[in-house]
Amino acid sequence: MLLDVLDEELLHTVHIALAEDIGKGDITAALIPEHQTAQATIISREPAVVCGMAWFNAVFEELDSRVETHWLVRDGDAVNANQTLCRLSGPARPLLSGERTGLNFLQTLSATATLSHRYADTVADLPVRILDTRKTIPGLRNAQKYAVRVGGCDNHRNGLYDGILIKENHIAAAGSIKSAVTQAAAENPGMLVEVEVENESQLLQALDAGADRLLLDNHSIPELKHAVKTVAGHAELEASGGVTLNNLREIALTGIDYISTGSLTKDIKAIDLSMIFK
Repeated sequence: MLLDVLDEELLHTVHIALAEDIGKGDITAALIPEHQTAQATIISREPAVVCGMAWFNAVFEELDSRVETHWLVRDGDAVNANQTLCRLSGPARPLLSGERTGLNFLQTLSATATLSHRYADTVADLPVRILDTRKTIPGLRNAQKYAVRVGGCDNHRNGLYDGILIKENHIAAAGSIKSAVTQAAAENPGMLVEVEVENESQLLQALDAGADRLLLDNHSIPELKHAVKTVAGHAELEASGGVTLNNLREIALTGIDYISTGSLTKDIKAIDLSMIFK
């Protein structure tokens, strides 16, 4: 299951979000009689790919376990404008106190999944894979990377601890591309070694050094096509830099293996959601 590894972190993230919003207590919700109950529905005001149900649920579970949520959709479902996503019922106070925090998670992760789906759908008929980057909202990295997968794209490395990406300064410190790749492979057996190359000379050096993947950042379409021909399947090729929905397909058609873009997690617009009380 995509979400299993996030459970502990999810609860911690929700706890922090509630603490920063409610602080010492919701003084407005306190005006409502403690015994009063309420019902509410979550409605999407625009088309979207839903994501973030677990975070939304955790908000109300922490506030009051008596709050019941009944989802009419699942993570990954495409919904239309004015479609009802969820119905809630329970004590009015926690419903009011958790509204904003719950929606914040749901609209942000749904936005990530929705944009990821647009990218994935644009090249769905091609063998290329679309990757995210580390350009994520602080504190929500794994949550956003989950949303990227829900939307149909894939994850690059999660952080600096689980993937090797050798760049210009690493090469300068190591003395050469070959030295950097050799050391990386020796100290991290079994881990993919990727090298960012700026020109054909560096590409050939990285290929000769045995790099598993070559990152071509801000290369032109002719340069990407030439790299694909030169490498001829002896290493994976990844394109990045300046990737948009407008040029995504053109880049993919060069024959590149991967396209990475920070847009999936940083260029998002929160999905317009409403929580309507009855």
